[in-house]
Amino acid sequence: MYTLFSGLWKYMFQKDEYNVLILGLDNAGKTTYLEQTKMKFTKNYQGMSLNKITTTVGLNIGTITIGGVKLKFWDLGGQEELQSLWDKYYAESHAVIYVVDSSDKERIDESKDAFDKMIVNDSLKDVPLLLLANKQDLPEVVTVGTIKSVFYGSSDLIGQRDCRVNGVSALKGDGINDGIEWIVDCVKRNNFVRPPVQKDIT
Repeated sequence: MYTLFSGLWKYMFQKDEYNVLILGLDNAGKTTYLEQTKMKFTKNYQGMSLNKITTTVGLNIGTITIGGVKLKFWDLGGQEELQSLWDKYYAESHAVIYVVDSSDKERIDESKDAFDKMIVNDSLKDVPLLLLANKQDLPEVVTVGTIKSVFYGSSDLIGQRDCRVNGVSALKGDGINDGIEWIVDCVKRNNFVRPPVQKDIT
């Protein structure tokens, strides 16, 4: 009888867990995006002050629960010397969020180069990709349409995977929800290719 109830409990309350990489150049706003996501999707979460976030050296981790799944985020440092570590996480990831600083016009091409090196890795084959044009709240930024056209120059590298481009302001929280909800739909749809890490009961 215990086994029956235990199985029923697991069936009703288990949550599939998926790993999501947050990548992009340094100062693109990746950690701010992660903190804002945790604040929006975690009740009573008291995060760090968004104005005091500094450049990530290494890794930040965060989790949220949404739509019956748990998303575990790995926010990796974007300095050039740290980009060589990104591929250590590819095989275990279920989706990639790539953040572009729309206000840094001089580094758009550099960001595109890092993106291209990342997206051709076989360990990311068929993994959904959310490309974020961040800092859209600032004046005179590169528009979402322009960033889309620049990065879609790599459409042959992106292939048939789920891919979407969103304009966001990580600092203000604009556009966060839509992207996260899209990621959830994608990882669920893609779970035959990339099964969840584990069954987490909460």
